[in-house]
Amino acid sequence: MKRKTCFKNASLLTVLAILLSLALSACGSSDGESISLSGSSALLPLADNAAKEYMAKNSGSKISVQAGGSGQGLTQVYQGAVNIGNSDVYAEEKLKPEEAKELNDHTVCVVGIAAVVNPNVKVDNVTSQQLIDIFTGKITNWKEVGGDDMKIVLINRPSNSGTRATFKKYALNNAEEAEGTALKEDQSGTVKQTVSQTEGSISYLAFSYLDDKTKALKLNGVEPTGENVANGSYPVWAYEHMYTKGEPTGLTKSFIDYVLSDEVQTNIVPKLKFIPIKDMKVKR
Repeated sequence: MKRKTCFKNASLLTVLAILLSLALSACGSSDGESISLSGSSALLPLADNAAKEYMAKNSGSKISVQAGGSGQGLTQVYQGAVNIGNSDVYAEEKLKPEEAKELNDHTVCVVGIAAVVNPNVKVDNVTSQQLIDIFTGKITNWKEVGGDDMKIVLINRPSNSGTRATFKKYALNNAEEAEGTALKEDQSGTVKQTVSQTEGSISYLAFSYLDDKTKALKLNGVEPTGENVANGSYPVWAYEHMYTKGEPTGLTKSFIDYVLSDEVQTNIVPKLKFIPIKDMKVKR
């Protein structure tokens, strides 16, 4: 009789242990943190891939990544609408000084930017002055730079674009772009698609978006490659930033630490054609 009672108690404890385990498991899943990122479409491929890898390794965490342009990312992180604002430019270049002071800069890698044309354009290389003349509207036909008799169609990014600001500063020597086909949102994927479908067109893209749908132009005979950015021979590049309002905590800090980890910096970053900070032989 006594042995039978002991058996019943043991079974009851086992059932209770299983129920407790299930309850804790469910509790851990529902209590998982969620964070959101927005901003630079140039940084989007890295942010999106890193988020997917992080969530696969950390069940219960949820990381939402959107583009929208560096200006939007900086504004939204300052306003508290997102946890991380991705940007190709420093916060001081888009926000008021008192606003920028409230943000913490986490520089995660370098991105190169190339002038890209529709594949039917028979030009592979331009000089700095030719590029300026094309984007300011002084040169309007590809035959003026050694190509076919074909009208040049400019594809403009919106003013909140960090890629546009970087290209203007380092490729156009701060010259203003002439009016062309203006895109309403800063989406690098849309730029690539528009250039690939528009005869005679030219715009600019981060290296992470370069493929055979567009043709990247050499600048002064130098190919737009990560190696040439790292050694300083190709000048059109920018640091990629993940900004937080104040010091990051919780999942926000854990995710930024993950992006800066050797695992991401030596695998995902170069795989997506970004340049790890440690590889840079020049600074700005």
